Order: sequence, then C-alpha cells, then structure tokens
Amino acid sequence: MPTIAAPVTASPDTPPGPRHVAVIMDGNGRWAKARGLPRTAGHRRGVETVRDTVRAAGELGVEYLTLFGFSTENWKRPADEVNFLMGLLRQYLRAELESLAREGARLRVIGDRAGLAEDIVGMIDSAEERTRGNSRIHVSIALNYGGRADIVQAARRLAEAAAAGALSAAAIDEPMLERHLLTRDLPDPDLLIRTGGEQRISNFLLWQSAYTELVFSGALWPDFSKADLEHAIAEFRRRERRYGAVAG
Repeated sequence: MPTIAAPVTASPDTPPGPRHVAVIMDGNGRWAKARGLPRTAGHRRGVETVRDTVRAAGELGVEYLTLFGFSTENWKRPADEVNFLMGLLRQYLRAELESLAREGARLRVIGDRAGLAEDIVGMIDSAEERTRGNSRIHVSIALNYGGRADIVQAARRLAEAAAAGALSAAAIDEPMLERHLLTRDLPDPDLLIRTGGEQRISNFLLWQSAYTELVFSGALWPDFSKADLEHAIAEFRRRERRYGAVAG
C-alpha cells in the first residue's frame, strides 16, 4: 500500500483542489471485530465519522463530497445487518438534516430508490428539498448504487430514445451519455479515497472515475479523521494530472 504523504501548506504554486472528493467508507466491521463488538457497533460509529467528515471537508474547501453508503451488492449481507443499516439511515436523515442545513450543505442521494423502503424515499425527498438552496458543500450519498447499473440505465434511456426515433444512434457520444448518469449534476471526482486498506473501487463511480486520483488509506472508516483527509488531499496535490497527455 502506498504511503500517504504528510500534509502540505497551500501556496500560489500548489495545484488547486480537489474540488470533488469521493469516499468508499470501508472497515466498520473490522473495527468492531477488533474491539470484540458486533458489526452494528462499527456501523453506528461509522455514522459519526460521516458527520465529522462532512464538516472537515467543508472546512478544507471541498465543494463536493460523495460517500458510498450502500451498494447494490450490499443486499447480499445478512438481513439483520441490512435492516440495521436502513435504520441507521433513517436516524441520520432525522438527526443531521438541521445540522446540514445550518452548515450550508446540500444533500442529495444517488442510486436506485425503487429498492428502498417507501418511508426512506420520503425522508430523502424531504431532505433534498430542505437543503436544495445550500451551496457551501454538496454532499451526495450513494444508496443502492452500482457503477455498472448506472451506466446500464443511461444506455437504456438512450437506446429507448433512439428506438422511438427521437435520437440518432450516431449522435450518441460521451457527453450525451454523461447527461443520463445519476451524477449528471456533479463534476467528476478529482480524488477518490478508500479507507480500510483495500485497494479496489468496488463498482463505485466507474465512468466518473476515469481520471480520478486514487488514495488508499489504512485507517478503518470509524477511525478516519480530519488529519487523514488532509493527508489524502496533500497526496492529491503532489500528483501531476495529465489526462493521458505527456508530462509538461
């Protein structure tokens, strides 16, 4: 695993950003197991880390923060754990809404809402409407989300439009497909952080992360701190982003 560099002080020569940080929040179960606690304790502590990370990202000038909360594959987990996670989501939406609003955060959820309970969908709709006018930081939570499913649904919409004669297949290009992704209102992530020491992106923002810088943190999600976020941002700023071109 690559070593994450110490924080650096921004200067006029420091590359800007990252504007958009995405996070795969991994390690709740291992954090709990190491302490002899049930997995649910790790998930509960992880929610506190979400709160702290949203605040820290805003303080560090991050404009967009996208958190991988629950994947399409997570339904394979034991039913008791899934039910607990859905309960935590309900608690988060109730408890954090006013705090997010006060801090100028806009909350949105990306993913397939058809797979979520009706009351959760209602709470999401209310939270998004309540914070719609905020712009200090845009917080997106990916729920029942999969990168491949996102691309498939975008391709299906374009195929349906072409079949109906509303669109020429030859007119379909990358920008058009991007406009049909669930993240169409978000810039691509500049930096993707995965906690917990694993080095994969697990079907998260596959299209959007084509040129995203990846940082793998050894910290388990419940232990992830503002200092860890600063380290990841410092590493991002040390890198030269060439987007396929030759270094200058």
